[in-house]
Amino acid sequence: MTDHRGLTRGPRARLGLALATAAVGGLATACGGGVAASSSPAVSSAAARPPVAAVQAAAAGPAVASGSQAKPLAGKVVGIDPGHNGRNGSDPAYLNHLIWNGREWEACDTTGTQTNGGYTEARFNFNVATYLRRYLQQDGARVVLTRHNNHGVGPCVNRRSRIINHAHANVAIDIHADGGPSWGRGFTVLEPVADGPNNKVIKSSERFGRDVRSAFLRYTTMPVSDYYGHDGIIFRDDLAGLNLTTVPKVLIETGNMRNATDARLLTSARFQREIARALEAAIIRFLR
Repeated sequence: MTDHRGLTRGPRARLGLALATAAVGGLATACGGGVAASSSPAVSSAAARPPVAAVQAAAAGPAVASGSQAKPLAGKVVGIDPGHNGRNGSDPAYLNHLIWNGREWEACDTTGTQTNGGYTEARFNFNVATYLRRYLQQDGARVVLTRHNNHGVGPCVNRRSRIINHAHANVAIDIHADGGPSWGRGFTVLEPVADGPNNKVIKSSERFGRDVRSAFLRYTTMPVSDYYGHDGIIFRDDLAGLNLTTVPKVLIETGNMRNATDARLLTSARFQREIARALEAAIIRFLR
């Protein structure tokens, strides 16, 4: 999750939040949340594959090589940042040290939120990222992840941005789930605001954001958020991942873990795969 209650906070406010987090053992974010280690999900090769890539490839025309259709993302590099990490709460000193996010100081990272039943956002983010990586690799892409398991700490949010920038990704997605009010439902796409480092990718990020929004509505049953952003979109100028990006990138809050209906979906392996398919479709469309 990201903090959606205030769009600008100075160093003192950031430090106050960091100390407050450390005081409760680093086990809660501004909206609350715990952590639990988890292994990556298995992706069955026998599972039926929705026609996402086929639909996108058909729209692009008959690309044929050696008698078989060319992979739609051959030669492309895609960055995936699964937010938080499974043991972030175990090291509050590291988690709460301040980093520069392009506009102001903020904590290195947070623990993320969780469902009322204790299913953590960090686990969810990594599961979706694992499915998405597999699908994108099948499409021919080289995939760069900012973390490779769910039993570590960090990396800090500025480091995550550098990993993807240095890989010269053609596009990147930050995967999150929100910890909003219990009555609120739905997803929101967070888009960057020009601040210097990201100036050249603002328009392309906005286009990618529209593709992500459209794909989510087409390939999943998650509605646009009824409590955050406007019609599924919000612009943020206080997040390192968006402020420091030099590649087209958006962050998606895929649903609200504190809402019972959203939580049932987000904790389902089937729905996690649907989310990954939707993001795959958006990436293919954007890079076509």
